[in-house]
Amino acid sequence: MAVANLTTQRAILSEVRRLDRNRRALRIWLGFVLLALVCLVLVGGATRLTNSGLSITEWKPIHGVVPPLTAAEWEEEFKLYQRIPEFQQLNSDMTVEDFKTIFWWEWAHRLIARGIGVIFAVPLVFFWLTGMVERRLRWPLAGILALGGLQGFIGWWMVSSGLSVRTDVSQYRLAAHLVMACLIFAACMWIMRGLSPHSNDAAPTESSRAWAAIIAIFALFQIYLGALVAGLDAGFAYNTWPLMDGAIIPSDLLIQKPAWINFFENPKTVQFIHRAGAYVLFGLAFINMVVALRAAPQSTHARRAVVLFALVTLQAAIGIATLLLQVPLHWGVLHQAGALIVLGFAVANWRGFYGEFAHDTMIAERD
Repeated sequence: MAVANLTTQRAILSEVRRLDRNRRALRIWLGFVLLALVCLVLVGGATRLTNSGLSITEWKPIHGVVPPLTAAEWEEEFKLYQRIPEFQQLNSDMTVEDFKTIFWWEWAHRLIARGIGVIFAVPLVFFWLTGMVERRLRWPLAGILALGGLQGFIGWWMVSSGLSVRTDVSQYRLAAHLVMACLIFAACMWIMRGLSPHSNDAAPTESSRAWAAIIAIFALFQIYLGALVAGLDAGFAYNTWPLMDGAIIPSDLLIQKPAWINFFENPKTVQFIHRAGAYVLFGLAFINMVVALRAAPQSTHARRAVVLFALVTLQAAIGIATLLLQVPLHWGVLHQAGALIVLGFAVANWRGFYGEFAHDTMIAERD
């Protein structure tokens, strides 16, 4: 009986070690995916800030991997761009050489997006077929892959909004495109964090988990507001702080009718709401930190709360500098990077209250 129990214990231990190795491999893979997603969002931000997003006027998921290679191909691509309102109304003096500059930004953005599809799908299939993906994670990971495919369609849907009447893309579609990217990013972070070892520290308070959820969700909402700001080029106006247009609360925030449209189409109102959202997120992170330090000052949760507040504070400072400098390319991209870092850490902090995914050894002890 003792020998049987010892054999069973060894088998269980071996299975747990195997699961730990598998989880480590999945964490490394998801870490690469997260890094690639950061690159994708940052190049997308640079594409927006350089007004390059409409340079490729056709959606060619496969053929589009190969850029123009000859002078004739560049001329052909340039002629397609000359048909859209952006060229006709804003860039009619552009040459082929000028066009190449904006083309490469958009091409790089699409290439990275295709690359992420490969580095997510191919390893997922391998891990799945070799039994390295635990049953509970199969559908969530497949769901992320499906969201990636949907994101490709949303990206083209966004670009198509600026090809016929407008000289830029719809801010609504831009916001949907960025939020979807952030949802995919957050989902990967959530699963990777669940595959990581956790401390056994108890939550500082009964409401700590809910508070962490609120901060993470509000960080995503703040990114949505930032996308509206970008879509309306609202960051290039009212470049003062803490006053905006000479006041804490500027006038004419609801000048458009109906009033609700101002929150989506009035650049002044959208920028003001984004500023207000930053203050709210700062306050939430500060309160979360103070409560955690008072209730459990030596816990892992309290240390994470301090780091989260520091990240939110740094992001606020970058946002203010970006505004005061009138959104130069490097500062705008840095601000977008900061938003992703805050979101990622907020999601990881939230997931930290649930602990590591339980191990399924699938080995039952027999008498």
